[in-house]
Amino acid sequence: METARQAAASAAARPCGDGSGSLPGNCAALAFPYVPMQENDPARYSNADAMRAGTLFPGLDLPFHKEMQSRYPNAPTALTELMALDFAIQELGLYLTTHPNDREVLELYWSYIRLGQQGREKYVAQYGPLCVTDPTPGSFRWLDDPWPWDLGGND
Repeated sequence: METARQAAASAAARPCGDGSGSLPGNCAALAFPYVPMQENDPARYSNADAMRAGTLFPGLDLPFHKEMQSRYPNAPTALTELMALDFAIQELGLYLTTHPNDREVLELYWSYIRLGQQGREKYVAQYGPLCVTDPTPGSFRWLDDPWPWDLGGND
């Protein structure tokens, strides 16, 4: 049988008690994460709105994205447009992992991939390579200043 001293020592070793976890300076209830399953053919943001929201699907909005939107408003540049397109491709690919029979989304996915390839070719021709691994015959153009995201880089 446990003595009062042993019970007190046991309680001190677990300052938050059963069913709780510890945070620095606090106790908090343990949580069980829940991720809802998307329905077929969910509503979608436009590319620009998806970049601002951090997701292609409004049902997956996260609370901290409002703060991010206010701090970093979207600037419409060629690089930002490619980033939005890549983001949409990634989101569609994730959706297709759980909805492989959605033909409409599959066609949209492949059309975005083609747009991305065309956009990269156009971007590289105008501004230079996007990645260090992009071919730059006879030089290392990716080292040239200013870089596209630097002031004057897209001029």
